Amino acid sequence: MAALVELSGITKSFGGVRALDDVSFELQTGEVHALLGENGAGKSTLIRIVAGAHRTDSGRFLVEGRAVEHADPLRMRALGIAVIYQQPALFPDLSVAENIALGRESASPWSRIDRQRRRTEARELLSRLGSVVDPDAPVSGLRMAEQQLVEIARALGAKARILVMDEPTAALSEREAGHLLGVVRDLRASGVGIVYVSHRLDEVLALADRFTVLRDGRFVATRARGELDRDGLIRLMVGREAGRIPPRANAQPGAPLLELRGLGCAASGVADVSLDVRAGEIVGIAGLVGAGRTELARAVFGLTPADSGEIRVAGQPVAIRTPEDARRQGIAYVPEDRRRFGVVGEMSVAANASLSVLRELGRFGLVDRGAEERLATSFVSRLGIKTPSVHARVTTLSGGNQQKVALARGLATKPRVLILDEPTQGIDVGAKAEVHGLMAELAAAGLGILVISSELEEALGVSDRIVVMRGGRVAGTLGRDEATPEGVLALAIGHDDPRARQQAAGAP
Repeated sequence: MAALVELSGITKSFGGVRALDDVSFELQTGEVHALLGENGAGKSTLIRIVAGAHRTDSGRFLVEGRAVEHADPLRMRALGIAVIYQQPALFPDLSVAENIALGRESASPWSRIDRQRRRTEARELLSRLGSVVDPDAPVSGLRMAEQQLVEIARALGAKARILVMDEPTAALSEREAGHLLGVVRDLRASGVGIVYVSHRLDEVLALADRFTVLRDGRFVATRARGELDRDGLIRLMVGREAGRIPPRANAQPGAPLLELRGLGCAASGVADVSLDVRAGEIVGIAGLVGAGRTELARAVFGLTPADSGEIRVAGQPVAIRTPEDARRQGIAYVPEDRRRFGVVGEMSVAANASLSVLRELGRFGLVDRGAEERLATSFVSRLGIKTPSVHARVTTLSGGNQQKVALARGLATKPRVLILDEPTQGIDVGAKAEVHGLMAELAAAGLGILVISSELEEALGVSDRIVVMRGGRVAGTLGRDEATPEGVLALAIGHDDPRARQQAAGAP
C-alpha cells in the first residue's frame, strides 16, 4: 500500500540559504509521525511544501503514490491535506462559525447561507475538542488558545486524510491539550495520517508512532516508538547533550523597580493585583489559561489600561494609559502572539528591531539606516538570531527566530522592567536554553523581569518567586524554596488548604 505522503531527496533554497538539503520523509495511513528539530532545522519549510505554499527545487513528492507537480494550496487541500500552523490563520473580523465554514461550503451566487447550520456544525466540531467557544463570537476577541482550537476545528470539519499540526498544544491548557491529544488518537484510529510538530518532547513520546529528526536543513534519522527516549531525541535534534531546565541560582535582588498595588482592569477581568519586581529579579506569573496573566501584562503596558489601583516604577507612582507611557517609564513588553503584536512579518529584521526606537535613530523624520543596521546586527549576534541578513523579511525566519526578533525590539528601548509573555512558546530545546540564559544575564545586569509561562518546569526553573493567578486575581505567591509543581497547581485550581494540596499532588 502506498504511503499517504512520500518526500525523497527534497531540496529548497531561499536566495543563498539552503533551507532543505536532500530531505526524505514518509507518512503512512493511520500514523502519527512526529517531525522534530531545532528552530531553523527546516521543519517549517517542509510543512509549507506539503501545504503547497512552497515548491521544491528538486526531489520527489508523492501523495498516495501519485507524483505532485506544480503544487499550490488549493490543489493540496483538494488532495485531502490540511495544515494547522502554529499561529492561527484566521480572519479576526469574522465569527468563529464563519471561519470554520471557510473553504468547506459550496454554493451558487444565488444560494442563501444557512447560518443556523453553520453554528450547529461549528458547535459540534468545537465540542469534540472540549471547547465551549461561542460560534457567533468574533475571532478578534478570542485568546490564543481559543483561536488555536478554532483552527483545529476547521481542519477537522474539512475531513482531511492528511493532517499537519504545527505546535497544536503550545497555547493550550493541560485540559485542552488532553482533549486535543484524544482527538488526534481518534483520527489516527480512523485512518488519518498526522504529521505532528511539537517541542513538547514528553507529549511527542507518548503520542507518536515514528519520529523524524531534521538538523540544519538535513535529514538526521527516522526512529520508531520505543527506540529512543527523551534524551536520545534531544541528542539527535541538537547534536549534543541538553538537560532539563536547571534551577536559577539564588539572586540578590535590589530595590523595587515595578510595584503593583490593588491593580484592576474591569474590561479584562483583572482585579486587586499586588506584586513587586525588584532589580535583578525574575518573577514568574503562573496559572491556568484564562487566569488573567496576559490581561495583567496588557494592563501594566497600557494596552488595556488599569482603571483601579496603582503602578509604581522605581518607587514613583506613574500613570500608564498607553504603551508609549509604559516605554517612557522603562517598561518593555514582548507579547505572546508574536505575529499579530510582536513583529511585522513583511518588514526586515533590521526594521523590526528598530521599530520602538525610530526617534533615536534619526532626525527630521529620516531614519539613519546605518544606525538601524548596526543595532540589528548587534541583536542578531547577541540573541543568536539565525537569518541570512538583517535585511531579510521576518516571515522567512523560523518561529523561534521570529520570537528573538520580537525580543530584540523590546530590548532596543533599554528597559528597566521587561515583561515576557510565553517567551519560549514554540521554541526548540536548544533555543530555550539560550533564551533562559539571556534572561539570567539581563537580570544579573539589573533588569527586573516579569515572565508569564504555561510550562511549570520553565516557570520554576527561571523564577526567583512565582505569583500564581486565578480568576484575574493573585491566588498566592511562592518563594523559590516552597515553589513546587504541586503547590503551584493547588493554588491555580483553588485548592489552597494543605489537605487539598496533597490531593492535587496525588498524596494519600
